[in-house]
Amino acid sequence: MKACTVCKMISDKDHCPSCGSPTSDNWSGLLIITDPEDSDIAKELNITIPGEYCLRVR
Repeated sequence: MKACTVCKMISDKDHCPSCGSPTSDNWSGLLIITDPEDSDIAKELNITIPGEYCLRVR
């Protein structure tokens, strides 16, 4: 799995399916957002699309 270097969405592609930025293998911390509208964490991290995200990516 790889994480986007910009929006931190996790996928298995070389470019993020959400924003098109490059992805990296070097990430840590898994965050699963199912309902971004009711999630305080999603609001704080500016996440608007449900999915898997990382907390840190390099």
